[in-house]
Amino acid sequence: MGLTEKTYSQGEVIIKEGDIGKSFFRILDGKAGVYADYGKSDPFRIAVLEKGEYFGEMAIIEESPRSATVVAIGSVKVVEIPGNELDAYFKDNPDQIIELMAHLGSRVQAMTNDLNDAKALLKQVTESDNAKKKSLFAKIKRHIDMYQSNKNKMGEPADDPRNEAFEALKNNKTGRTEAFTKGKIFYKEGEVSTCLYILKSGKVGVYNNFRLGDEEKVSELEAIDVFGSMGMIAEGARTETVIAESDDCVIEMVYREDLEQLFRTCPAKIDLIFHHLSNTLRRTTIDFLTACKKITETCN
Repeated sequence: MGLTEKTYSQGEVIIKEGDIGKSFFRILDGKAGVYADYGKSDPFRIAVLEKGEYFGEMAIIEESPRSATVVAIGSVKVVEIPGNELDAYFKDNPDQIIELMAHLGSRVQAMTNDLNDAKALLKQVTESDNAKKKSLFAKIKRHIDMYQSNKNKMGEPADDPRNEAFEALKNNKTGRTEAFTKGKIFYKEGEVSTCLYILKSGKVGVYNNFRLGDEEKVSELEAIDVFGSMGMIAEGARTETVIAESDDCVIEMVYREDLEQLFRTCPAKIDLIFHHLSNTLRRTTIDFLTACKKITETCN
């Protein structure tokens, strides 16, 4: 397998925003900064990556241009993993399946938190007079800067995870598969459960505040969608309620302990989960930048 270890010095660019990615990276030692608009007059540092973290994986999973520039902070040692050898990498390092999922999951959670903060801030600035807006300046500036650095990256994801590559999974009979009728609640908001679901057929509704006065339907899922991924990855409380909305719901349940066997028997399911996580991250980022744009417009 063509893995390559590389060492970068302070300030060296490891990957560049806009480039077509053919590999992704894992930090073996040191730190790296993630930037938007790097090399311009006012670059914006999005995050700092540390030992054990991955970067560049979304360009491989979604076959899209790099969304940010990653720069060495001090001396940093990485291993470069060719995108066309991802399956071979997992075969040799099966423990890294959940590690990469956890990496993407943590990014989804962090971006979800940023989105919720942006929505709350937007509500404050929309309802505030000019004097109060000035008192919120530090928070407002962060979101304005984030929008300005990313305003040309707000296009929808190029593809949906339910593409032709995964159509065959609808009829795949392996795994822990069960059938449910309309009205079945898979899990409730606030519950702790560690299962991920692949929807093989039927329709599923995702709700906030289910059966409460301010109930909101967040989305409707169809085959071959994935839901419940954060419960499996983070093993935390569910943030929504998910319910069957047709009588022909067939789902496959996936637990952490299933992942290595799942990769051996049907690697396309692992690919589907990664596409789901990457797509969720991209859509959450778009929603966050949209909120930042509204904050910018309101404050201007």
